[in-house]
Amino acid sequence: MPLEEHYSLKRHNTFGVEAFARYFAPIRQLDELKELLIADIWKTMPILVLGEGSNILFTRDVDGLVLKNEIKGIAVIRETADEVWLKVGGGENWHRFVMFCVGNHYAGVENLALIPGSVGASPVQNIGAYGVEVKDVIDEVVAWHLETQELMHFSNSDCAFGYRDSIFKHTYQGKLMIIWVVYRLSKHPIFHTEYAALREELDRSGIKALSLKAISDAVIRIRTRKLPDPAKIGNAGSFFKNPQMSVAQYETLKAQFPDLPAFTVDKHTVKIPAAWLIEQCGWKGYREGDAGVHAHQALVLVNYGKATGKQILELAERIRQSVYERFGIMLEREVNVW
Repeated sequence: MPLEEHYSLKRHNTFGVEAFARYFAPIRQLDELKELLIADIWKTMPILVLGEGSNILFTRDVDGLVLKNEIKGIAVIRETADEVWLKVGGGENWHRFVMFCVGNHYAGVENLALIPGSVGASPVQNIGAYGVEVKDVIDEVVAWHLETQELMHFSNSDCAFGYRDSIFKHTYQGKLMIIWVVYRLSKHPIFHTEYAALREELDRSGIKALSLKAISDAVIRIRTRKLPDPAKIGNAGSFFKNPQMSVAQYETLKAQFPDLPAFTVDKHTVKIPAAWLIEQCGWKGYREGDAGVHAHQALVLVNYGKATGKQILELAERIRQSVYERFGIMLEREVNVW
């Protein structure tokens, strides 16, 4: 297993910002990780686990060890007439996995097509889109504890899933590498087309009979149209979470801002589109040097070329402050900052 020193992370983060790892090691199987971490040297420095770098902003170098999760594989481990359980390597590309499921008529993740990142990141973020969250199909998460050197198994309930949240962002933040995720998928799809944008795209395409492929294709078209390609413009997708609040809080705010949109979460809670808040504060399309806000999606911060992580973070903080001053809402970052 190669261990690189002073290794550039620029091509390993979708923002495309320059940062260096003191040590860098690609991990392709669990035994490699076990063997590497035996050395006492790693007990004295930080360790960062990196998937595809689509949800991280580097504002400094990593003065420690970066473990690149490259554990691959998709295997059927159990099957009934109605369901199938897939064991998937944490380093597997998420979209490739979704396309595998669609191609094999396994339902449950088709609405999550084209979300950038790795399988290992999916439970950490509880990724979601167009009315579906990955928590609905995760059966088990298997991870290696970097400090205690033991394999840990987490059931769905153990993961404490929330909106773009899980136990892996709190109790176990920075302590695990996710080795495998087991997904429980259905052979009898229930299509989720509640989101207006998805329904409109299906109607525009003249789709009469719904299918897993029709939905995933529609999601891909929407995402391609709305979001910048990281290969062309550095970004990490949505930089902020959509804030949630009680219905009573929303009604109070709406009296002051009559056009304030919201989506129902449950009978007590609504979700406010962060992009709308940011746009109302005049940030959509803003650019300062090579750091900016995307012209077509205010929720996406971008690197037009040579912006540093610090410049992008400073812009993000100014956006947060302006939204708070106008609406009294403090946006929470979805992107991890190093």
